[in-house]
Amino acid sequence: MGLCFGCLDGGNKRMTKEEERLASEEARARAAEAAQKKLEQQGEAKQPETVKEPENSSNGEAFVKV
Repeated sequence: MGLCFGCLDGGNKRMTKEEERLASEEARARAAEAAQKKLEQQGEAKQPETVKEPENSSNGEAFVKV
């Protein structure tokens, strides 16, 4: 016969204070992460694309033109 261990405590399904605190902490962390990602995505959308340097640039090296 199978037993439901959750039922052995008299059907009390309330979370302990520690479990509630941990769940709240995890939810806040997930919300903060989602907000950060949203801000990063908005920032990327607003920034114009960078201009590439021409391939034949001198890279700062001096040269003599004859």
